[in-house]
Amino acid sequence: MTAPARARTSDELIRAEQPVLAHNYHPLPVVVAHAEGAWVEDVEGRRYLDMLAGYSALNFGHRHPALIEAAHRQLDRLTLTSRAFHNDQLAGFAERLARLTGQDMVLPMNTGAEAVESGIKVARKWAYDVKGVPADRATIVVAADNFHGRTTTIVSFSTDETARSGFGPFTPGFRVVPYNDLAALEAAVDETTAAVLIEPVQGEAGVIVPDDGYLAGVRELTRRAGCLFVADEIQSGLGRTGRTLAVEHEDVMPDLVLLGKALGGGIVPVSAVVGRREVLGVLRPGEHGSTFGGNPLAAAVGTAVVELLETGEFQRRAAELGGVLREGLTDLVGRGVVGFRSRGLWAGVDVDPALGTGREISERLMREGILAKDTHGSTIRLAPPLTITEAELRSALAVLAGALAV
Repeated sequence: MTAPARARTSDELIRAEQPVLAHNYHPLPVVVAHAEGAWVEDVEGRRYLDMLAGYSALNFGHRHPALIEAAHRQLDRLTLTSRAFHNDQLAGFAERLARLTGQDMVLPMNTGAEAVESGIKVARKWAYDVKGVPADRATIVVAADNFHGRTTTIVSFSTDETARSGFGPFTPGFRVVPYNDLAALEAAVDETTAAVLIEPVQGEAGVIVPDDGYLAGVRELTRRAGCLFVADEIQSGLGRTGRTLAVEHEDVMPDLVLLGKALGGGIVPVSAVVGRREVLGVLRPGEHGSTFGGNPLAAAVGTAVVELLETGEFQRRAAELGGVLREGLTDLVGRGVVGFRSRGLWAGVDVDPALGTGREISERLMREGILAKDTHGSTIRLAPPLTITEAELRSALAVLAGALAV
């Protein structure tokens, strides 16, 4: 009788990845095998508090019971038809997502980058069909230090050289202006402008929160200029900032909103473009599509996510616990933290460079049972699941204080 294969250790699994996986990420040296709520466990059984939540893809924690139940139920019925046929889950998902976001129509896709690419296509089509921009002349204004994904078109308007270098030639038609600068934005908009595409909070840049009035200013400027306001809420949306959408902090309604990450509940990739009928209605059959976009499994999970958000519970939790997070980080300013920015349960924390890089601080936290991730320089991002308890959050802040005191 053959003996069962020995389970491989974290070190063995990490070494096994190196020759066969393309090096598109630089993960921390932890190998997760199980997860529940705000906690994960590695292959050796060590537990960690997840303070990253899959870059907001796990807003509802790992394996939320309502989402797992919805997935299991749908797995036993139907998973995919392609959009060549209708399925019995898609209409309800689209109706409820449109209602939740205050929009008219939904274009279902899979990944966040696909939602951005779809938003770009829709904005250009609208510019030609509705605004009357001459063919192939449409421009889109974006912000410096943006992060909208890593497809060829998207990195064409990135200002991150790591994302751009070696991947040209780049797609034309984009103008980059400083973030949080209405005067620069106004100067860049002209009769060829199809849309202004921005993140209401810049996540990858270090959770950069714009000045009060900036989002309302973008809305007013685009309205006056006769172009679209496209808000990328892939990280900031669906409860993360204490509202369903981050634009709600200024009571702003964009023409198109890009959603992803948390929309799939950490189970399947689900994204969507939601928007006004006058804008999304420009698409005709055959002009855009996706084999998996709007599949029954994704729609069932997405509907369960919308149901969780319809109660308002997670938005309230993010707002209330966001106050705890802000209070804890304020106490650390001058004690290893040189500054931070936060909105809801989301923060970019700038650590004194003398104490280490963001990567080194993240590794230090990992050794103490906290999972976070660095961004540029000595900045780390904190974005725990919205299901985290106040006690767990305070414990993580205490660990951070200890890591900075080393």
